[in-house]
Amino acid sequence: MRTDSLIDRLSRDLRPVRPRSIKREAVLLLVAGAIEVAAFVGMGFIRPDMPMAMKTPSFWWKLASMGIIAVLGAGVALMSADPVRSPRRGLRWILACVAVIFATGWLIDAAGDGVADLVRRLDWTQGVQCVWKMVALSIPPTIALGGLIRRAAPTDRSGTALAAGFSSAAWGAFVFVFACPSDDPLYIAVWYTVGCSIVTVLGRAVVLRLSRW
Repeated sequence: MRTDSLIDRLSRDLRPVRPRSIKREAVLLLVAGAIEVAAFVGMGFIRPDMPMAMKTPSFWWKLASMGIIAVLGAGVALMSADPVRSPRRGLRWILACVAVIFATGWLIDAAGDGVADLVRRLDWTQGVQCVWKMVALSIPPTIALGGLIRRAAPTDRSGTALAAGFSSAAWGAFVFVFACPSDDPLYIAVWYTVGCSIVTVLGRAVVLRLSRW
């Protein structure tokens, strides 16, 4: 078979593909995130003592921490979906931010009275409920990121999927902050770590499968 004929046969059914736009994908994620927050708050899940909670540094610590990781993770995932870019440097930045978050949380905790009993502060029954709610709230961003990455061509699929898992986990926790009844840094450090770890592992597995060429 002649080369020209072979090329014609292979390209006969091809259709134009819309070029990727990271800005457009970022805007789509932002809109989807805003819709999820609005729906969550609109359904009445917001904590009743929100005005009082907003006066405490620990509330803004957990809100800002989750927001930063969500944005960083999404940015790394979207950029590394380009075959010429690697997510490794971005992942190192995410891990550095996590270390800073734990350090600042310790400082906030040390600045308070910090004399409550450890078991009471951790409150495992409430903590388990927080974990599954964070996992549930992380499903929409996982699906959204997985769909966007599937349209791209990441060469480091494992790293890109891990960044997407970080972002989805942090976003689910960010949304849950508006309903979370505890502002205790110790409680947040333990249970948010558990919830985000579960979502990161599961989200990475899902996105890794979706990004398969």
